[in-house]
This record gives sequence, structure tokens and C-alpha cells, in this order.
Amino acid sequence: MDKKLLLSNAKVINEGEIYVAEVIIEGDTIKDIIKHDSKDYQEFRNHAMKDNMEIIDLNFKYLMPGMIDDQVHFRDPGLTHKGDMFTESKAAAAGGITTFFEMPNTHPRTLTIDLLEEKFDNAKNKAFTNYSFYMGTSNENLDEIMKINPQKVCGVKIFMGASTGNMLVDDEEALSGFFKNSPVLIATHCEDEATINHNTQVFKERHGEDLSVDYHPLIRSHEACYKSSEKAVALAQKYDARLHVLHISTADELKLFRNDIPLKEKRITAEACTHHLWFCDEDYEKRGSLIKWNPAIKTKGDRDAIQKAVRENIIDVIATDHAPHTLDEKNNTYFKCPAGAPMVQHCLNVLFELYYQDKLSLEQIVEKVAHAPATLFQIENRGFIRKGYKADLAVFSVDKSERAESWTVDKSNVLYKCKWAPVEGISFHSKIHKTIINGELVYDEGKFKEDFRGERVSFSR
Repeated sequence: MDKKLLLSNAKVINEGEIYVAEVIIEGDTIKDIIKHDSKDYQEFRNHAMKDNMEIIDLNFKYLMPGMIDDQVHFRDPGLTHKGDMFTESKAAAAGGITTFFEMPNTHPRTLTIDLLEEKFDNAKNKAFTNYSFYMGTSNENLDEIMKINPQKVCGVKIFMGASTGNMLVDDEEALSGFFKNSPVLIATHCEDEATINHNTQVFKERHGEDLSVDYHPLIRSHEACYKSSEKAVALAQKYDARLHVLHISTADELKLFRNDIPLKEKRITAEACTHHLWFCDEDYEKRGSLIKWNPAIKTKGDRDAIQKAVRENIIDVIATDHAPHTLDEKNNTYFKCPAGAPMVQHCLNVLFELYYQDKLSLEQIVEKVAHAPATLFQIENRGFIRKGYKADLAVFSVDKSERAESWTVDKSNVLYKCKWAPVEGISFHSKIHKTIINGELVYDEGKFKEDFRGERVSFSR
């Protein structure tokens, strides 16, 4: 018989509502949700006390569907000195993430079905949360892409600008082939390589090789992002492809997307990442190469426009683009410093701090990190607190009162394998208390169920 778990006195955030409820989990599934203001709440309480179930009193802390992070780089296989499937997914669980979708720019690059399935086999033994993996693209591997089972793979990734891993797809015929024939969603990294190369040459001629990171958003510029995103959208419209544009970083790109139809009807969607919602180019002076990402963090105006686009449903999903490197690697000179930083442990804290600052609502955050990814990728039975759905849940607190206490990120509480975080020194007014995955309490006030492993998610396509 499946064990029963009762989450009592939960302040549930789900599908645009916040209410107090009892949530019953049986095995790996949500069996019932009983609101405290419903007519059968008292009858349930009298019965529940006699029932054979474990009870966890949440004492009116918030309960949300676990975050589904649609873009991470866990560096496994081949780059595991930076991070690996176990260390990074464990950090993700501590951050309230219950499912991740991982990118193909590992070593070897995930360009064949066989290599893709090797990743899935690796995850069975190492992934602390649920998982799926993108298939990578090159100028030559359309035949492999056509073999994908849409029910088993989250999507394909096209690098329309070279980034870490050098998987640039720049052949026009190959690009058209992917947009015309891909059996699954296409996720794109959009930066125009010709523009970036031109800008690089100009700044090298003016200033030499020893540039500061302040030049990063000028080299990987607004123009580079818009030109590439516009091209991807045009290809998707031409071939009626399912396109998801990752990590929007400019206000200009937002005009390419729409918010006048429901998410389920959109063929072209957009993602924003935590760092583009939080940092701006003013932060390079203090944080330097630690906040060097591709696409680059740009102006305060861009950041504010992206926040507004989240509120207005132009941005559909929020993700992390978690991409660890060692401090030695990040401390290299500008052109030798790799782009990317770890974020899965702290993403929700950053978003809840935007709630603390009255820039996002809790309902909006839950929509963008849980409901929307589940809808957009057509994930089976996850991403919502509903009867019959998998019990993937996060418990957190956030305090906006004048007496609110905060905690500060430092190296002593960072869980990433690389042992640093781009948000070190920042104080947050929220805390992730517990994470439940497939009905199991896997993270509880700093302690982990060490032998737990997640499962491969399925898609109803």
C-alpha cells in the first residue's frame, strides 16, 4: 500500500489563487486538496486524525508546485570539474526545483540519439530531481533529430550564436531543415555571430586584447540579439514550427512576441532568466566576470522592460540558465573567461525578492516557473497542484513586514560544486524550507534524502 502524507495548514499558491488547504499525497501523487473554507474541511479533519498517514504541519508557510527549470547546463558528461548531474541537481532541489531540462553542450556534444540516451541512463543514477534532456543540433545532424520520440524528449537546441561548447548552426539550409522538420519544440540561443565578430574586431582594434567585462554587452550587443531572434521568429512563422526563444536580454526583442492569446495557443514563446531580471550593466563594476553570461546582461532599461514583460505575459517562462565554471576559469581575462554562472539554488530567492520589492506577485512567479513550463512543453501531470498530478512541491516563506528577517548568501551556504555564486553578498527575505519530489520529502531544512533519485518526465504530444 502506498504511504500517505498530509501537508497540513498549507498556504497554497496555484493557478492564480492563494488559499489555505490540507494537501494529501498518496505514493507519488496528489490525492486530494481540501480548502479550509470548504464545507467538508471539519469532517476531513476529524477523519484524518484517525487515518494512517504521516502529518507535516506547514504552519501556514507557502506551498507551490516545484519549479520546472527549462534551461540548465549541469556539465555532465565531460566537464564535471565544474559541476555534475548529482551535485547540481541536489543544489536545485535545495532551491525548490523539482524538474530540470539540460542542454547538449557537454563533452561529447549530444548530437545523436545514442548519446542522448546515454545521458538519460546517467541521470537514472545521479539526478536528484526529475529530468529531461535537449538534443543538440549541428549543420549535419538533421537525420538524428528526425529520430526523436516527442513523448520522451523535451526539445532540440539550436545555437544561432556560438556560446560555450561551440555548437553554432550557421548553414542556412540546415537551419531551414530544422525549422521545417523538427518533431519537437525548438529552443534557440539567439545572438548573431557576424555582428558579434564585427564588434569584437572593432573593440580589439580600439583597446587591444585586455578589455574589461564592461564591454561584454557592447560586443554581444542589442543588435546581435534582436537580429538573431527576429530571424528565428521569421523561420518559425514560415514553417509553422514550435519555437521557444531562450534568455531574452533586450527590450527590443520583446516586440517579437505576443500576449493576446492563451499560452496553449502560442507557437512562438519566450523565456527570461533570473540574472536578466535581477542584474544590469551597472553591476559589472562590483561583480565583474562573475556575471558574464551569454547573452550579456544589458541596461537597467532592458532589465525593467523584461520584468514588465513577465507581468504582462509577453515573457512566458522564467528559467536559470545554470552554467557553473570554476573560479579560476572565471578569473581569466575577458576573452578567455567563459560565460555562465550557477543559479539553481538561488533562483526562487531572487524571484521572491522581486516580490518583496513589489515588482512581481507570488502568483506570477508560480505561473512562470511551474505552470507555464508544464503547459508549454506539454509535460504530463506536473507543474500544478491538482488531484492526480505528481506531488512535486516546494515549501517556502517570504516576509514583507517591517520586522522581516533576511539571510545572506556566502560561500559557507553555497551548494554548487564550483563553490561560488553570482549572488554572494546579497540578502534575501525568503527561504526554501522543504522540497517534495514524486511524493518524497527530499529536502527538509538543509537536510537531504541522500539516496533519492528523480525520474524521466514524459510529454503528452
